[in-house]
Formats: sequence, C-alpha cells, structure tokens
Amino acid sequence: METVALLSKHVVVIASKKLVHRCTLHETIRVKSGAWDENGVFIYTTLNHMKYCLPNGDSGIIKTLDVPVYITRVVGNGIFCLDRDGKNKLITVDASEYIFKLALLRKRYDHVMSMIKNSQMCGQAVISYLQQKGFPEIALHFVKDEKTRFNLALESGNIQIAVASAKEIDDKDHWFRLGIEALKQGNVGIVEYAYQRTKNFERLTFLYLITGYLDKVGFMSKIAAQNSNLMGQFHNALYLGDAGKRVEILENAGQLPLAYVTAVTHGLTEIAERIGAELGENVPSLPGRKTRTLLIPPAPLMACGDWPLLRVMRGIFEGGLDVTGRAELEEDDEAAGADWGDEDLDMVDASEVMAYGGDGFDIEHAEPNEEDGEDGGWDLEDLELPPETETPKAAASALSIAFVAPPLGMPVSQIWTQKSSLAGEHAAAGNFDTAMRLLSRQLGIKNFVPLKPLFLDLHMGSHTYLCALAAAPVISVAVEKGWSESASPNVRGPPALVLSFSKMEDRLKAAYKATMGGKFPEALRQFLNILHAIPLIVVDSRKEVDEVKELIEIVREYVLGLKMELKRKETRDDVTRQQELAAYFTSCKLQRVHMRLVLLSAMTLCYKHKNHATAAHFARMLLENSPNDGQALKAQQVLKACKDNKDTHQLNYDFRNPFVVCGATYVPIYRGQKDISCPYCGCRFVPSIEGQLCTICELATVGADASGLLCSPTQLR
Repeated sequence: METVALLSKHVVVIASKKLVHRCTLHETIRVKSGAWDENGVFIYTTLNHMKYCLPNGDSGIIKTLDVPVYITRVVGNGIFCLDRDGKNKLITVDASEYIFKLALLRKRYDHVMSMIKNSQMCGQAVISYLQQKGFPEIALHFVKDEKTRFNLALESGNIQIAVASAKEIDDKDHWFRLGIEALKQGNVGIVEYAYQRTKNFERLTFLYLITGYLDKVGFMSKIAAQNSNLMGQFHNALYLGDAGKRVEILENAGQLPLAYVTAVTHGLTEIAERIGAELGENVPSLPGRKTRTLLIPPAPLMACGDWPLLRVMRGIFEGGLDVTGRAELEEDDEAAGADWGDEDLDMVDASEVMAYGGDGFDIEHAEPNEEDGEDGGWDLEDLELPPETETPKAAASALSIAFVAPPLGMPVSQIWTQKSSLAGEHAAAGNFDTAMRLLSRQLGIKNFVPLKPLFLDLHMGSHTYLCALAAAPVISVAVEKGWSESASPNVRGPPALVLSFSKMEDRLKAAYKATMGGKFPEALRQFLNILHAIPLIVVDSRKEVDEVKELIEIVREYVLGLKMELKRKETRDDVTRQQELAAYFTSCKLQRVHMRLVLLSAMTLCYKHKNHATAAHFARMLLENSPNDGQALKAQQVLKACKDNKDTHQLNYDFRNPFVVCGATYVPIYRGQKDISCPYCGCRFVPSIEGQLCTICELATVGADASGLLCSPTQLR
C-alpha cells in the first residue's frame, strides 16, 4: 500500500501513495490491465504481451499472448486473469528475469548468486543489462565468448581474467588494450608481458627506462642491433647516456659528419681524430668551445616493480561460480599475510624478448657474447614465451589483492536534474537544454537570448572550483543549498542559486528610485532585468509563490508604462498621439507616488493643448491620490480654468469605459473586445499580434499554450 499504478490508453505511471512521480512507461499498443505481485513489481498486459515494471522504471516482456487477458491477481509464478469471455484463467510464467533484476536493484547479492548458480539465465539481454547497470563482474559469469569476456574483465578491472582471455584470443589488438589497462593499474609485470607478446620493443624499452631497469635497456639495445634497427639502437644509447655507442651507431650508418661532431662534443678525441682522417677535407667546423654537459636520464635510486596493492575483501561474486565452464576459483593462500600484496608474475626476462625475433632476426645463428660474463650467455634456443603454467598467475592469491576500480558515482548536477522540475535548478546544474524546454513548456518562452547571462551566472554560482597542481585539471565542486558539515554525505540538497526573491525586491527598490528620478531608460532596464530573472528563481513556500506572481504583475505594469512614456517622448510632431500615450500611462497600476507624477504630466500636457475636459479628469484623479501641496494647488487651478469642459483634439481615450492597453500597438482594448495575452507576463494584446514575441517581457510568444510558472517545490506536491 505504498505505490500506485495509474493506467491510461498508452501510458503506465508509477507513483507513491502521495502521488509523487516515480516513473512512466509508454506503450505503442493499448494497455489492458495490471496488478502488483508480492515483491512490489507491477505486472501489466497489453493487447499481445504480458510485461513487468520494476520500481526504478526498468521493464521487459514476460510472455507473448495469443489473445488479450485481464489480470486480477499475481501470486508467485501464477497470474490469475480473465479472458474476453469472462472466464477465470491461471497462467504460469517464468519470473526469474524480473526477480533477478529486482534482487540486483535491492542489492540482495546472496539471492543473485543463488540464481546464477541454479538457473539457466544466460543471454545477451541479461549481459547487456548487467553491463548497463554497472555490474560487469557479474556479467563475467554469464559470458562464454572470449572477446566479450575480455571486454567485461577490463571494464570491471579484473586484470587476471583479462590476461586469461587475451591468451585464448591471442590477438595483437587485445594484448595492446590489456597493456594499457595494466599500466593504469600499475601492474608493470603484465604490461611487460603484453609488450613482449606484441613484440612492441620501443614501448618495452621505454617501460624499462622509466621503471629503472637500465640493464634491461642494454639488453634491448642488443635486440635492436640483431634486428638491424638503427633508430632503436640510437634511442637506447640516448637512454643510457652512452656517447661512444652513439658515435659507433652513426659511423655504422654512414653518418660520418654527425659521428665526428658527436665525438668532438663529448671529448672522444681518439675516435674524433680517426673519423676526421676518413673525412679529409670534409671535416665539419664547430663553434668555439664552451662548457658542455652530457644530457643523460637521471640514475634511478631503485628499480620499481608493480605498484603495491591493499588487501581487499573477496567479493560475493568471486569464486564458486562455474557458469562458463571454467574451473572454480580456489581460496587465498594464508602465506600472503601482509597488508600490502607483493604479487609476482612469471614474465619473460628482457633478455628473453630476443626469442621473439622479428624481421631480419636470425635466432639460430645468434652467437653468445663471451665478453658478457657468464658462460650461459643468451640461451636463445630455449627462449620461448612461458608455457601455460608459467604465464601470469591467475591463482586465488591474485583475487584477494587484485585492484578493483571503484565505480563512477553520479555527479551532483545530474542528481539535481533528476530530482527537480524547476528551470532555475536545471540551469544551475549546467543542463541548459532541459531548462529551456521547461521554460518553453511552462511559460511559452521562445527568445532565450536575454536569459543566457543568467543561465551562466546560475551555473557558475552553484559551483566552486579548486586548483590542485598546474598539470592537473580544475576540480569542480557543487554548492548545495543549506549545506553544513553535519549533513549526511548521501543526502543531496538542491543547488544554491545566486538569484533569489530577496534580491528581486532589492532590484525593485532601485527601479522605483530610478523611476522617481525620471531616469526612464535606466528604470526600464532594471524592470526588464527583474522580469527576465523571475522564471529562474526558486522559493520555498506557497506564500512566496503568490508574491512572485504579484511581482510579475507589478513589473509588467511599469514596463508597459515606461515604454509608452519613451514612445511619447519620441513622438514630437503628433500632438494627439502624445496625449493618448500620456493618458494610457495613467491606466497602469503604479505606486501612488509614481501615479501622482504620471497624472500631473498627463494633466499638464492636455491642458497645454486645449483638451480641457480630459485635463479636468486627470486633475480630479490627482486630487484623489493624496497629492502634496504643490500638486494639489496645480490640480485645483486646472479645474477652475477648465470650466468649459471641451476638448480641441479628439483622443482615442474613453475613461468611462474600462480598458487595458495593448502592449505592442499601445491602443486601448475596451471591455468586450477580443484580445490575447502573453503566457508569462500576462500583458494583453490585440488578436493580430498572436504568434509574435511579447514586446513587454521580450521572452514569450503571445498566445502560446503554457502550463504556468513553476518556481517552488511545494507546487509539485
């Protein structure tokens, strides 16, 4: 009794008992019926399928139906239903798929392991589902294809299974990918092994250099020599800082001038004289002698192997599963008792890489060098890749200390967008696309150019940025509303927004002040800024929602009035139009202190142009708005002077008939006439303006369908 399913023609909506939305399923074929099972899974039927829906919204097909049925109850694997003849039927289904997914969702891993052992759940759909939901280590136990198994092993960080699969595939590309993953985990032994299998001698040499095995770099130089790889030899000589070897390589390559310059530069006098004699008159000239330092890599303090690994607990899915036909994994040896694992991998020694040979590599005729010291030298005929028993150890000891890459967490910004339907919070999360869609659906907004700086301010203001190292990327940290040190790390609050209702009130006061001072362009800019920011603010209570809507009406009236006043000042030649615009301004709902100034201006303008009846009307209105002494005196004088009660200019203004002013054409729309409105600011327009951009808020489309302003979580409850 905690969840409800709402069925319509093509939609199934799952919600809580308080009607908080959880998920929605869309069906192309008509939905017929549904019922809950004892596990909280919703079973429903369409015209030709029986389907399930998990609490997180995952769905799938249970059974294909020959004829439509209507579910009445679900008990275990039995589904009671009625057919179209009204007869009761019992249909037995296989519920293992959705029970398996439900156990994964609820983290009942013991149940999952039991189902893996005892059921025959094997299929690409199950594997894809496990991989999609972040359980590649479970999917490993369903896979028989080695390539798929290799990919899942890399994804789950199980390097040992990846090595075993790579051996079965024995493909250069898979060995290369294995080397990259092993390098990320610091498993130098497997990286070396992968490079040996692919005969990637250049990468192998550089690996020996950075890990400090300079003696193995020397061995790789001999391999390059036997492969007639001059560039490889020269690179190895550079790595080792061996100037004499570099001179020898250049001389053998026929680059005598370079060999001479290298010998002279590094003080190899005898070799330089010998090469100079061979060059004769072609000896290159060198600049004057300066202090030179041989550039060689720093000597390693110690040769490093695999990175140390902390012991981790064996996962519930590790070992004991023989789904793919492989032998069961053994328990860890107690000998590995230290906290830091020291796992060795039986790799081929660097010297043994010569066994792989290569183009132009004659292994059979390779002679051991007696000057190398030991009698055995390079035992080339025995240098094969290690047999199965000597390959990287897949023993149980590797499982207990193997590196397990932590799963990626969900970014806080993504949590914000999933939990909210407020445009301001979506913009703060950086999801501008959904924020624009919400504003378009709620308020009919079409022009987002004025909102772009506000979107950027919200996103930047709800994140803080930490610089670590110069070479490291900047760390972005989401700033949550009401965060405190005592807050639970698993509970995420909404974003902290730089726009708030209190700031709108401060901006309104500044706009009032500019209006009072007669700075109409500045006041209009400030009122428009308020009108543009309101759709992106978030308030906490229904009372504040009403205050926000009231603020929209206040700002709309001022924007309309100020635009008409600026239009009046531009209309210098048309006296009648000037009086009409001044008269229309008096119909706007303004603060009393501003209304007195508007009435005084309209009264003065009409009296100046001999429209005495209209001027007397404005004088009476001014006296009704508690004017100061000077304003009252002027109004009384105008009333005395306008006793004839006549107008010399016919105005399109009838104060006896209630009207509103069109926000685009600035003409009156009297009561009873047709009009349309802006879905956001509510300004009224004549019908011919429908479909155009609102000239007051400059955001929404006039006459567009919209659901209404949404600025508080309380509106969703």
